[in-house]
Amino acid sequence: MRHQGNVGAPDPVDARLGARLAELRAERGWSLGELAERSGISRSTLSRAERAEISPTAALLNRLCAVHGRTMSQLLSEVEAEPAPLVRAAEQTVWEDRTAGFVRRSVSPPHAGLRGELVEGRLAAGADLAYDRPPVPGLEQHLWVLDGALDVTVGQAAHHLDAGDCLRMRVWGATRFCSTGPGEARYVLAVVRP
Repeated sequence: MRHQGNVGAPDPVDARLGARLAELRAERGWSLGELAERSGISRSTLSRAERAEISPTAALLNRLCAVHGRTMSQLLSEVEAEPAPLVRAAEQTVWEDRTAGFVRRSVSPPHAGLRGELVEGRLAAGADLAYDRPPVPGLEQHLWVLDGALDVTVGQAAHHLDAGDCLRMRVWGATRFCSTGPGEARYVLAVVRP
């Protein structure tokens, strides 16, 4: 997440995200231990994320989205204020996993009732982002590379994409995105829930 404000104060988006994660766990009546078993994330890490003591990584959020049956954009839109039909570029939610060299911009106006969304992704040169499962099984994705180059692995199938290339995939298992160019890779991801 983008960190703003006083040192030591939680990022406002992290704080809202942590509160929403705690709500989702409470809605299911799960203890931290039960959620840890279902997600493969330690109780300590889950507790710290819920209290906004840490900014969750993309991999951690992906696992939690899988457990809760929602896409990352859905989860992030749930921590936003009132949904609007138009979101200006300056107001689009930007989330960053600095450790992985990944920046994710939710381009589409958030709306929990819609199945499709657009996301802009940027991976630093050499960045390698792996997900062990999709946030929602059977998720349809269309990845269009705008700049740079990406190696994308979907299950056992490996694909090399250069600027202008587009890959359509239905995601059931692990995926991996590696930025292979000398500069960052920038792409648009169209996501359609089943």
